[in-house]
Amino acid sequence: MPRAVYVLALGIFAMVTSEFVVAGLMPQMADGLDATIPQIGYLITAFAVAMAAGGPFLTVALMKFPPRTALLALFVVFLAGNVLAATATGYGTMMAARIITGIASQAFFGVGISMCARITRPEIRGRAIAVAMNGLMLGTLLGLPVSTLVGERFGWRAAFWAIVLITVIAAVATLFGVPRVERVEGGGFRQEAGVFKKPRMWLVLSGSTLIIGATFSAFSYFNPILTDVTGFSAGTVPLLLIAYGAATVIGNNVVGRFADTHTVPVLAVGLVLNTVFLTAFALLAHVPVPAVICMMGIGLAGVTMNPAMVTRVQRTGNAGPLVNTVHSSFITLGIILGSSIGAVVIETWGLRAPLWLGAVLALVGLATVLPDLTHRAVTTPGPATSSALPDEGNELARVDQSAR
Repeated sequence: MPRAVYVLALGIFAMVTSEFVVAGLMPQMADGLDATIPQIGYLITAFAVAMAAGGPFLTVALMKFPPRTALLALFVVFLAGNVLAATATGYGTMMAARIITGIASQAFFGVGISMCARITRPEIRGRAIAVAMNGLMLGTLLGLPVSTLVGERFGWRAAFWAIVLITVIAAVATLFGVPRVERVEGGGFRQEAGVFKKPRMWLVLSGSTLIIGATFSAFSYFNPILTDVTGFSAGTVPLLLIAYGAATVIGNNVVGRFADTHTVPVLAVGLVLNTVFLTAFALLAHVPVPAVICMMGIGLAGVTMNPAMVTRVQRTGNAGPLVNTVHSSFITLGIILGSSIGAVVIETWGLRAPLWLGAVLALVGLATVLPDLTHRAVTTPGPATSSALPDEGNELARVDQSAR
């Protein structure tokens, strides 16, 4: 595995930690910015909407640059956004900072995952994506609790300064640890955007939205479900969430092992398991042991489908940064839909309702995957012509040694 993949994981870790930091420091930020808790909550929504809507446009603007240059430019934008957040004196400034960092974060995911495809052999791309996505899983497992701890002890601004430091470290590591590869000739906007004319591409993208939406409809409300329905104390829930984060790390690496050779079967099995765990959690949420087992199961078979999802999208379209960024936008849309619809159904049917919602979304997601099981070419291991950018194989040979 090229060392550059681990460097990209560090960059993703910085992005995800910044995304989650507000959730852990809402009371402190509300006091410091003279805002209400709901207003601070809108900062989370703004970040997600900026990711989904703005990320692809920034990616397009950077397509004329070599990938490493684009990554470094995104670090500069992301760094500026977090410095603005750390020094914000009012709510409006903080909102602007969250929008800037959200757009940069989404574009970084797209360019970074595309870079993984360009510096790794086709037969290990799924594993490489899983390694890079460990930055996402570790951001959930460590980034949120550590940034919350820093913010509670030294003030909420210190948490953003800590993210600034992590960003600088990741940027320097990228400068020296990621190989310089040239922009692919002929791989511009028109070629990448052309794949969106395929109806099947939209089916694949919507499948990713449903997979993530199913998980986040439940994950967004684990805290109140575990306390008000299951009966755990408020002090126990953070430990359970850390265990959930550990389960996502394990599941992500397991899926990465099979994402290349069994892409669609992995997604199908994951959706079936997630449906089972979500349904069982909804039925047994009042019983502590089964509830925890089901929560761990959701961690193993939920967001951990990312490596297989990315592989499926790249084989349907291509491995370029625009395709990967748009895919990330559809994933973010799943987060927004799962959490927002979950809030609506709670008001009508109670705290178990998001779990039932997740099970329904997983079943619908399964319906988007099943047609691919009849297409043997989709699950054939090895390189696919639709997943490669022009001259990618020759370029890989040129950068292989520097990437290692």
